[in-house]
Amino acid sequence: MENREDLKSMLEYLPVFVRSSSLFWPPPVVEALKALSKGSDHSQVDSGEVLFLAVSDIRHSLNLHPLFPSSAADGYSLFFDDLMSRADAAKWFGEVVPALSKLLLRLPSLLETHYQNADNGLFSSACGGGEGIKTGLRLLESQEPGIVVLSQELIGALVACSFFCLFPTTNRGANHLPTINFDHLFANLYDNYNETQENKLKCIIHYFERISSCMPVGHVSFERKVLPWKHHPFCISYPEANLWSKSNISLCPLKVFTSGFIEDQPGEALEVDFANKYIGGGALHRGCVQEEIRFMINPELIAGMLFLPSMADNEAIEIVGAERFSNYTGYASSFRFSGDYMDKREVDLMGRRKTRIIAIDALACPGKRQYGTECILRETNKAFIGFFYQCKFQQYERLFQEDRFCGAQPYQEVTRPKSMPFRESPSASSSEINEEIPCDKMSRHVVEKGSSQCVDHQDEIGIVTGNWGCGAFGGDPELKAIMQWLAASQALRPFIYYYTFGLEALQALDLVSEWILSHGWSVGDLWSMLAQYSSQRLRGETKVGFFNWLLPSLSSHHYDNDDPMTLDADTH
Repeated sequence: MENREDLKSMLEYLPVFVRSSSLFWPPPVVEALKALSKGSDHSQVDSGEVLFLAVSDIRHSLNLHPLFPSSAADGYSLFFDDLMSRADAAKWFGEVVPALSKLLLRLPSLLETHYQNADNGLFSSACGGGEGIKTGLRLLESQEPGIVVLSQELIGALVACSFFCLFPTTNRGANHLPTINFDHLFANLYDNYNETQENKLKCIIHYFERISSCMPVGHVSFERKVLPWKHHPFCISYPEANLWSKSNISLCPLKVFTSGFIEDQPGEALEVDFANKYIGGGALHRGCVQEEIRFMINPELIAGMLFLPSMADNEAIEIVGAERFSNYTGYASSFRFSGDYMDKREVDLMGRRKTRIIAIDALACPGKRQYGTECILRETNKAFIGFFYQCKFQQYERLFQEDRFCGAQPYQEVTRPKSMPFRESPSASSSEINEEIPCDKMSRHVVEKGSSQCVDHQDEIGIVTGNWGCGAFGGDPELKAIMQWLAASQALRPFIYYYTFGLEALQALDLVSEWILSHGWSVGDLWSMLAQYSSQRLRGETKVGFFNWLLPSLSSHHYDNDDPMTLDADTH
């Protein structure tokens, strides 16, 4: 056991110890957890104040530093002694805490079983019997593509460790790992009380109540996806700007929803997490926007924060199988827990729910520089990294081998009908066009001979997204929508569903996308228009949004009643 490289990479981040090929809790920890497992009448842990003291004693037995900030103790007391009803508190201390303590007592054996079954079990069989797919819990370091597959029971134990603040944190910051313990969440509840923080914790408490009464038996996979910076003959590498401009791939259908939420879409699709580069963002701090809410209603996502360092520009993180446990209303300051949610998503051959979440981090507060070629390329590629999937590799490679631009001179002007009322395409002398890149530049990324998406071999998995990188991140909503559409199309996804959440800036997205599709544009056509617009915007030659720049007649039309084809009547 102690010779496993995957376990070695995690030992400094886990609260358990290894000796003689076995994992174990120190005896004082076992005694403390056994006392808690017998109920509040035996342990005398019947309040938030006493619970925090019990947690502190266990941490001391693990040689962990005292919790910081100190107001975490006040947060535990405030939540369990003042905010929670007496009936709920009695259930929590009488039933849930004992059940979680029993689960924590099993953590060493759960980890041992996990490592014994890793690499040669269900995942390899589901992928067709392939060998060499490492799935054991390990540090999935930056620039190292790979996948970790955990049982929902093991995840429950790990999230319980987070709640009781049992993870060592000494070297996490130095290794670019996000916050994993709950002390800051409780401290923020006390230091800056608001109902949002209280309701985030209600979601977590509800999750623990559910798994204490009925432990789920499936699996969840966590995959780091990487596109290498440099060209490699056997993997897709990071695309350059002229590859986008030369792409002859057709744009996929785009459907716009002005209301509803990404996580409520009924089909099987890749659901975008508007992520922080540190997975989970402010979930265990004060944050409560799209990513943080997703981590509260699907708390199994928190387990990934244990072993996934921050994402680089050429990386994305895909999580498949996380179960949803809570309903909610509102957003940000209006977020409220609104009761139980029974997740009825089907499961795949690995026992993972068919909920696919892709975490991609946008540039924060890019300001005017977001219109520069470097930023446009970074954001479009970031989405492409998340949207591309392994099983399309051979088809994708074949498309590029057959692409009429292969071996051609630098990109020439796109041929289009004379009646199309849009801006002139950028010429070969444009600053956005770089030297020619070989057509095999876009091959596949390597994930140790396997990928989480290859289990199903389905072509129907599209993209469901929304205002990624907008809002607090300050991105231009029109640009971000177009970039994601480009990335989904280039990744050969069959469709993209876009939830605007009623954002006024995207009122014309449906009309514009219909117009573009009706004229048969390719990825290269749309990229070239985006590049030309952004160049003008960066130089201050235009101040209008991309939609009105592309189709000036939009400003004189009422979107609700328009047929996109009638826009052809307005020409420059």
